[in-house]
Amino acid sequence: MLKKRCVIYPKDVQIITGRSERYGQALLNKIRVYFKKEPHQLVTINEFSSFSGIPRKDIEGYM
Repeated sequence: MLKKRCVIYPKDVQIITGRSERYGQALLNKIRVYFKKEPHQLVTINEFSSFSGIPRKDIEGYM
């Protein structure tokens, strides 16, 4: 059975956007603030999709 991740990491953001990994870290921090999450909490693919406007299917194609 193939398991898929439900969280997104800065390296994933880097691959999707073509920007630096540092940009990915900053973007994930903005998403945490937007969704009122604690700094230790992870960002899900659904949250990233909602915030960025990129469809979930497109995001999963990069992961």
